[in-house]
Amino acid sequence: MKRSVLPALGLTAALLLAATGCGSDGSETTTATSSAAAAETYGCLTPAQSAGAFRLAAPGADLGAYYRDSTAGKAAVGLVFAPQAGGSLCDWQPYYDEFTAAGYAVVGWMAGGGGPGDVKAAIQLLKSHGATSVALVGASKGASASLEAAADPAGAPLPIKAVVSLSSPEGYPGESDAAKAVLTGTVPSFFAAEEGDGRFPRTATQLHATAVAPVKQLKIYPGSRHGAFLLADGALPDVRAFLTAHAPAQG
Repeated sequence: MKRSVLPALGLTAALLLAATGCGSDGSETTTATSSAAAAETYGCLTPAQSAGAFRLAAPGADLGAYYRDSTAGKAAVGLVFAPQAGGSLCDWQPYYDEFTAAGYAVVGWMAGGGGPGDVKAAIQLLKSHGATSVALVGASKGASASLEAAADPAGAPLPIKAVVSLSSPEGYPGESDAAKAVLTGTVPSFFAAEEGDGRFPRTATQLHATAVAPVKQLKIYPGSRHGAFLLADGALPDVRAFLTAHAPAQG
């Protein structure tokens, strides 16, 4: 699948992960925080942010992850940032502080292989910290997983108020099926891609067209970047506005 390559700091993250034995396809399970994880920066977190590093127990994988409550504390709404294939929590790092300052709790993790299960594990983590609802923001395969999780409200640990799909494929083999999920999902849904990103603008258009969600929005941006990198190419204000409208931080 086509994706943007992380800059040098992403390479540093990959080297750190290799050194600690944490890859994008790890293989253990349950949520835990350790002193080793707490000191982790993944090559991108600031010293202040590194206090939020922890291990996320997802299906079949113990994933390096990041959690932070809102700046004011006791956030009612959490944002789940699901990574693209080969991506990581570092892809979202430039935006964590903005969203926590706006009143949200945030969670992100290194790419795993659990599909919607990884998303639900992150929702469970937010629930354990006191959140009462969530919104999902996914990149590429993480977007497909988020759409599938949003289409299964009974299986989610908390109510899902909105889902943001950045460059979702039709599905991800063995993990998720976005094309099927949008036929039943009723959560407010935001679909986006960049016009030069291969098949992905067509897929975003098709997912939007077939989605049964009463509230849905489609944005095709200039450029050829993929997934989380759309936020730096003009999608951030639209995503912010969509979340404010459908999953406001005050709950």
